[in-house]
Amino acid sequence: MSAVGSLWRAHWKKLLILPPLLGAVALLALLIQGREPPQRNELGEEARHVRTIEVPRLTVIPRAVGFGPVKPGRAWDAVAEVSGRVVEVHPDLKRGAILPAGAELVRLDATEYELAVSQFDAQLAELADRESNTRASLAIERRNAELAAADLQRKKELLSRGSASRQSVDAAEQAQLASQQAVQSLKNELTLIPAQRRLLQAQRDNAALDLARTTIRAPFDIRLAEVNVETSQYAQKGELLAIGDGLEVAEVEAQVPLDRMFTLIAPDRRPLPEVGQLGAALPELLGVSPTVHLRLGQHDLAWRARLARIADTVDPQTRTIGVIVAVDDPYRSAIPGVRPPLTKGMFVEVELAGRPRPDRVAVPRAALHEGHVYLIDRDDRLEKRPVSVAFQQGGLAVLDEGLEGGETLIVTDLVPAVAGMLLIGEADPEALAALKAEAGGKAVDPKAWAPAAGGTTSR
Repeated sequence: MSAVGSLWRAHWKKLLILPPLLGAVALLALLIQGREPPQRNELGEEARHVRTIEVPRLTVIPRAVGFGPVKPGRAWDAVAEVSGRVVEVHPDLKRGAILPAGAELVRLDATEYELAVSQFDAQLAELADRESNTRASLAIERRNAELAAADLQRKKELLSRGSASRQSVDAAEQAQLASQQAVQSLKNELTLIPAQRRLLQAQRDNAALDLARTTIRAPFDIRLAEVNVETSQYAQKGELLAIGDGLEVAEVEAQVPLDRMFTLIAPDRRPLPEVGQLGAALPELLGVSPTVHLRLGQHDLAWRARLARIADTVDPQTRTIGVIVAVDDPYRSAIPGVRPPLTKGMFVEVELAGRPRPDRVAVPRAALHEGHVYLIDRDDRLEKRPVSVAFQQGGLAVLDEGLEGGETLIVTDLVPAVAGMLLIGEADPEALAALKAEAGGKAVDPKAWAPAAGGTTSR
């Protein structure tokens, strides 16, 4: 019994813990029920700040840019056309020197050629004297022939009366034939004299031409690019003595991408002129106004140019075509220390401006996203709209379809861009000004087209 009692007492002690524990749980429940529940904050929709412009309709001047070296419009090779010893050269016959048209550059020894001219002059004079003498002899022989004919007629009459012999008649007839032969011979000689005179005159002219070739003059204003002659050296016929570049015109062959040339030229359905007149009519047909730019540090020097011609081939690797533009009087506008002349070898930029395209929808090129643009609709939410691009140039894109003008275009680089997301637009006047400047054909700093990153968010 004592063992059973001990177990019961131990179990009863454990049960005594339950009432306090239950009381504590009940008290905690009462406390929780008496307190107000914590306030709950509803999470609001976030709105992104973005930069925008109102899509304009502008007059767009299509442009294309190419690069190339400056070359003279024409060059002259001073080649010796006759052989001879160099007896004199121009004191400024040095590379880089500028010489006017008509300046005597090189003079060869002309003694041999002067003698040849004198020889032909003497032969012509001798021929003139011979012609005069022949004509005098012809007059005499004609008189002799007349007398011989009269003598023959008289002797024939005497023969008919029996007063002369047959032998005397035959002798008179032979004398007449001899006179006629002499007359004919002199006539033939006179007939050949004009041909002989022409031959001698041609030979004399050729000798005179060779004599003139002993003096080499500049055919137009030139700048010497190469000099290969000195006094006392012997110049062979055909030897290159100097090279001069013309100063009247400078040309640049700029390589322009074919697609840019295609968009540069406005459609023109007028009939083409004849093939022979196509070259002269090309500038008017294409309607392209070129400008040559030389960039020297912070300076941008520009020359007005004209379209001269189009290269005959397309580069198959770069898919570009050469456009040759010409600048007239490239030295006239030079200012020492301020503006250099447009000289050979300068690597320049050629800007080609086409005819203005009025009333076109234009947007920044950076606002295109895989054939779409981002707009803010009437509910201030993002709309992705597909567009069709007519052409692009610089930071500008001209559209054919998709926008009419007046829409609110997002120019911020919005990442991520979710259709329907809430936006707060802020006008970007600088981007709009850059767009208008580019459309007007002005050069725009590429930084002006850099899209701003997505802005802050608001709740």
